[in-house]
Amino acid sequence: MRILLVSLLYPLPTNAARGTFVADHALALKQEGHDVRVVNCLPRMLRYQEARRSTHTGVAKAPRVFEHGGIPVFAPRFTALPDHPWPSLTKWSIRRLSRRVEKWLDGWRPETIVCHTLWPAGVLAHHLSRRWKVPWGAVVHGWDLDVGLNHSSVGPTVHALIQAPDHLIAVSKRLQSKVIETGREPDTVSMIPCHVAVEEEWLTPMKPSKKRWRKSSIDILFPSDPRRPEKNHLLALKCGEEMERRGWVVGMTTLKQQPRPIVWDRMLVADLTLITSKRESGPLVAKEAMVCGTPVVSLDVGDVAEFLPSYCVVDEATPERLADACEAALKSRWEGGFELPERFQQTSVIAQWNEVLQGLVA
Repeated sequence: MRILLVSLLYPLPTNAARGTFVADHALALKQEGHDVRVVNCLPRMLRYQEARRSTHTGVAKAPRVFEHGGIPVFAPRFTALPDHPWPSLTKWSIRRLSRRVEKWLDGWRPETIVCHTLWPAGVLAHHLSRRWKVPWGAVVHGWDLDVGLNHSSVGPTVHALIQAPDHLIAVSKRLQSKVIETGREPDTVSMIPCHVAVEEEWLTPMKPSKKRWRKSSIDILFPSDPRRPEKNHLLALKCGEEMERRGWVVGMTTLKQQPRPIVWDRMLVADLTLITSKRESGPLVAKEAMVCGTPVVSLDVGDVAEFLPSYCVVDEATPERLADACEAALKSRWEGGFELPERFQQTSVIAQWNEVLQGLVA
């Protein structure tokens, strides 16, 4: 099947960590035999503006055309202002990209369009769908529903985009419920999580810690860029301070724009992965760390409660409760090991996607 994947987030030549969950999906579709091409629409910006957000790194000078994982990528520019005070300007600008997309495709036309993230990429996906008379499906992640839907300026547009696709896919049960609450028909909504794409050489069984209790040095991995406020790096630091008061010698490693193999290497050597985010759609890094053999302690965000042991999930965002959970994870002997639930594995996820895609073009 010919599939055009549209997204605001996708890895760039100088920022391989950007939008990896979208790239994983594109590569999995390609491995399944689909003909995939990607349109990664990017906002116009100057180099100094990249510092506003880690996902903007590499955007200012990104090439218009490149390949990632053997998949051709087109990165046209649209105009948008910070925090979108005039969403009509952004929508007008991004719809104008349709002719450039057609020129890049050079006669190739998709049988269906899949859009990751609704604002503003969904505006382009919807416009191309009507222009070419092909169905489209959208994948909603955390920002669209947790922030965008209640945003003072783009909220009405996000609500309209939730209703616009022929089929809508939520990456967690929580997001699926929120989509249905907006008034979309449940029969046109599916829940398909992002799959875990850790390669076999990094897969490691869970083993008990050999550290001396409250006397050893431990390496805690904060698997995010600390510049992103929703990741709540300050709370992670306070948890580390609390553990040091209890006798541990704590070192904390953060992740910025590292390639995936380096991220997995960091997970292999860490004693613990700590997630203190205020909101998450997954998070995918929690599943990746667990299959790399590193215990994960997380606030009760996203779908972590579905696969983490109960003592690793904290429902109160305080340093003391997080420190208690970290010590419980270090104390655990992991006698039963850890096995990733089948629904998060690539074979299961792609089987569900094939069903959705066949339904779109039927």
